[in-house]
Amino acid sequence: MIRAYSQRLLPPFSGFVQIAESERARAQSLDGVNWEILYQASDDPSARQQKRGQGYAVDRSYLPVAKLNNQQLTPFLVPSRLDAEEIAACIQELSDYLSTAPLPFPAADIFEYWLLDGSDESPLALIFSCCEASQMSVYPAHTDWTALPHLKMQIDYTAEELARSDPPVNHRFESLVAKRAGKKPRAAWFERGPDETVAFPSLLVREDWPEQTEHELCQRYLLRKSPRLLMLQGLSHPDRERLEIAAKKYAVEVDEYFSLYPEVNDQSRMSALRVEARLRRCTPQQPKATTKDTESGPTPLSKDLRILE
Repeated sequence: MIRAYSQRLLPPFSGFVQIAESERARAQSLDGVNWEILYQASDDPSARQQKRGQGYAVDRSYLPVAKLNNQQLTPFLVPSRLDAEEIAACIQELSDYLSTAPLPFPAADIFEYWLLDGSDESPLALIFSCCEASQMSVYPAHTDWTALPHLKMQIDYTAEELARSDPPVNHRFESLVAKRAGKKPRAAWFERGPDETVAFPSLLVREDWPEQTEHELCQRYLLRKSPRLLMLQGLSHPDRERLEIAAKKYAVEVDEYFSLYPEVNDQSRMSALRVEARLRRCTPQQPKATTKDTESGPTPLSKDLRILE
């Protein structure tokens, strides 16, 4: 029996890992195309059960035994102490499953650790998530929310920002979130049901900022992140529409993440972007010179929301 699920990559949110897991092996992928197959070498059944389902970010007890790239399977050499036949059977089972499994897999990380708004303690920004309640104690109890840094996701500067030598948008928005959390920030674990969305920011951070400059900073960050945010499951049609429109500027990233988009509002729009991405890959790009190239870059809680202290 194979369990297939996905989990958000945090912190900061940068996408999803897809996981297909059997009793003693797992396959995992960041793009749904290139897979790493790993084998649980422990002979202790209780240890295997304890590790099972701990998620990409926590469990590192598996041994890489094969890779599957574009349906091309490449087994690795394994230590002689291990059962080669059992490993081969595990590899084949997962490979066969992945050849027909629909992507993306359902998100299983329903336990979420949120930084809270300093004014009303409602969810402000997602810090961690995990798949099992038993995993919550593994994560540090800190209250720092981090934006995807400028080096990994560059956001264009305005002429005025360049003239003032402003820090990257990513850094300024991160500081804005920290300020909203207050001088004594708090964070809490929540168990989120499948239909429980009202009290949680759909794009994993609050968008209702009182000042226009703050709102614009938030939107610049989120819309630049649109190719990654389109991987989120359960987005409303309007949210997905504004992200798809924003993602038109980032065709190569859309093509990279497309296989993990759970829905698409406009198939012709996405098809055009993917064609554009392939054309761009065949065209040498001229580097953009900029002075910043080296930079490192209140909704009330619902009544049935359960905080896990």
